[in-house]
Amino acid sequence: MSQDFLPVFKALRPLFAQHADKCVVLCDEPFRYYLGTHEVRAKDGYRTDFGGVEINKNYVSAHLMPIYIHPEMSTSLSPGLKRRMQGKSCFNFKKPDVILLKELDCLIKLGISQFENDGRI
Repeated sequence: MSQDFLPVFKALRPLFAQHADKCVVLCDEPFRYYLGTHEVRAKDGYRTDFGGVEINKNYVSAHLMPIYIHPEMSTSLSPGLKRRMQGKSCFNFKKPDVILLKELDCLIKLGISQFENDGRI
């Protein structure tokens, strides 16, 4: 894990942390922060993840499960944010980008709204 990515983590963490009152904090560690929903899956007893951020070896990952469950959320992504998307619900960053962070913040807020409408949070 690279300390070089700490500024990226510190820029991304508040985007999720501002919604902690609506979710359940699953992990709050120096290099990893995750939120879950109030919904507990009957099958395995785990909470449905909402999303979070963590420092990895080569980048900082921001995970956002609402975009996986509601793929229509990704139709309006800018080309810049789309380039950082890995898989269906993960965005990788190597440096903070103010414009992309604002867009991700809006996407997280939309995810909160989607999960509220779904009754998950």
